[in-house]
Amino acid sequence: MARSLSLLERLGGKKEEKPQPMPERQRLSKPEAAVKHTPTHQESYTEKQIQQEREAAVEASAFAGRRATTSKSDVMQELKLAVHRRIVDEMTPEEQNVLVRGEEARDQIKNIISVYSNRELAEGAYTLSRGERIQLVDDISNELLGLGPLEPLLQNDSITEIMVNGPRQIFIEQKGKLKLTDVHFYDNAHLMNIIERILTPLGRRVDESSPLVDARLADGSRVNIIIPPLSLVGPTVTIRKFSKKALSIQDLVNFGTLSEDMGMFLDACVKARLNILVSGGTGSGKTTTLNVLSSFIPETDRIVTIEDAAELRLQQTHVVTLESRPANLEGHGAITIRDLVKNALRMRPDRIIVGEVRAGEALDMLQAMNTGHDGSLTTAHANTPRDVLSRLETMVLMAGMELPVRAVRTQVSSAIDLILQQSRIRDGSRKITYITEVQGMEGDTIILQDLFRYVQDYIDEKGKSVGHYESMGLMPNFMDKFQMNGIDLPPAFFQSGRR
Repeated sequence: MARSLSLLERLGGKKEEKPQPMPERQRLSKPEAAVKHTPTHQESYTEKQIQQEREAAVEASAFAGRRATTSKSDVMQELKLAVHRRIVDEMTPEEQNVLVRGEEARDQIKNIISVYSNRELAEGAYTLSRGERIQLVDDISNELLGLGPLEPLLQNDSITEIMVNGPRQIFIEQKGKLKLTDVHFYDNAHLMNIIERILTPLGRRVDESSPLVDARLADGSRVNIIIPPLSLVGPTVTIRKFSKKALSIQDLVNFGTLSEDMGMFLDACVKARLNILVSGGTGSGKTTTLNVLSSFIPETDRIVTIEDAAELRLQQTHVVTLESRPANLEGHGAITIRDLVKNALRMRPDRIIVGEVRAGEALDMLQAMNTGHDGSLTTAHANTPRDVLSRLETMVLMAGMELPVRAVRTQVSSAIDLILQQSRIRDGSRKITYITEVQGMEGDTIILQDLFRYVQDYIDEKGKSVGHYESMGLMPNFMDKFQMNGIDLPPAFFQSGRR
């Protein structure tokens, strides 16, 4: 069972590390400190002491500034440290009980922090504006209850990805574009403290012997962490944020990811128990589309989801979520996606959803699709529908089975009914560029047929992709499955050029 961090560990130090009060000239907005004069021997000694105390405080600190490093922000850091130490030293048992309650008592905790902040500001004669005082309390609250400097970014719904490249450089993705923020951590130790806070509840670890790990936040957001010696810029954290609101197919239509007709068609395909593979590059929106497709599964079906880090959020009642496990310190105890797929077959699933196939689990997934587990869904990385079939062949061979290529292709062609190719366009938008049917084998070649596609007409003066979706005018071979499941799509639905 993972050990929860104590309050002192969250604050990043011990009581005996309390720094000495700073001299007046070191505090914020003291104009007399700017007056130059020749220091006496005693003054020089005091300056040396101050520097030593400041370095010790920096080492013990687990706090971050929110803006670029300036003299004012450095003093703000010291002020946060002083408030933190005051809370540790002076809090009452009643206040400690409130702090233990965590996020559910956030408002009460902010009131407690505000009291201690006001005391420190009064005794230290700091000059802060009302906005800076509010920001001070918010920052300390985020350190105690959340992920420190990352907390405001996580709360901003317009941000879809957060990329931490060491303690001093944090990028975000907003509306499909990358932007450098003015947020930063204090140092590597502070960033590592936040990383530990992410991993501890999951029972995972990251250290020099195991310097990279996949994890997730409480809301399902995906996290990848890699630290030195593999990362030369310091600890690196990449967070793919999970939407707080469960998206519907209508949301994807409104975003321009697909057309109304394509949405109706995919709804019918899932209800007709077709095996669907979502293909695309990194950040193209595969997992979002997989979540939306899963919403079409009837409430009566038993669903088993299998992922490296559980991020799928299904709305149905009967859902079993499985998550792989890395090896322990001795290198034993790892449970792979392949192990979970094999086990899922013994759990009487109506539907199996694999978050992503990357290696030998592709063989077990294909065998499940071919042995009565119709209606399964999964994703894979590839640039075109044809490429994803080649990748599946390679992944099947990674299972260690010496199978002839024709046998592998036969398995793929009989297992996969439909491929959704998703792409991230130059303007940052995500589009389902192809809906492609897998028709079967002809000789040694798998035959594909595009049913819908996205056609880009032009790029406007703002750099935005302008295009349209159209039907290719071809009737899929699996129309009999629609009829067997009582799903009726009119023939005009597949009319050539229909938008």
